[in-house]
Amino acid sequence: MTPVAGARQAITRRAGAPRVLFLPGAGGDGEFWCPVARLLPAQWEKLGLSWPGLGDQPHDPSIRDLDDLVAIVAAALTRPSDLVAQSIGGVVAIRVAAEHPDRVRRLVLAVTSGGIGLDRHGAEDWRAEYRATYPHAVSWITEPVSDQSAAIAAIGAPTLLLWGDEDPISPVSVGAELARLLPSATLYVINGGTHSVARDQPELVARLVWAHLAP
Repeated sequence: MTPVAGARQAITRRAGAPRVLFLPGAGGDGEFWCPVARLLPAQWEKLGLSWPGLGDQPHDPSIRDLDDLVAIVAAALTRPSDLVAQSIGGVVAIRVAAEHPDRVRRLVLAVTSGGIGLDRHGAEDWRAEYRATYPHAVSWITEPVSDQSAAIAAIGAPTLLLWGDEDPISPVSVGAELARLLPSATLYVINGGTHSVARDQPELVARLVWAHLAP
């Protein structure tokens, strides 16, 4: 991908085409979604975002919390766009869709909490392993996320929920709860899918994303 201003990376750009923003999880790397993005129509405009200070990404002292990630995405919404998001990126996407409904056409949320409580779903705590893998990541990323249930219930954008049936971090029951909360949502469960299902099964994920986002 070709880097552009700030945390954004351009995958492709074609004037007048559907516009899709790809949001990674706590690993922060905008290239996470590249295997899927490359399989989508070439004429679509695609923009991959990276999260400063998350995973191994370079730090930016101006990025201090989740609100700043929401601001990064909102600033990139120069016209109505679709958001395709994984894990913590899904929490950001939920916030953006709730705060800027006129700028978000459709959503694809993969293996995310979305901002609902995970304890009642028996989710595996990912934070200790994350800290061991990314010791230099910003500290705030492993802090609890505020409940977004009210915001989720107000989102009108048609939403595709992609879950793996072998994901201990965000079990399928989380996707099912989000499907109940969202006014217009479809849950698709992928056999053998893990928390990295978009990276591990890009062909299937791309077909599902294409069908959901096609104008």
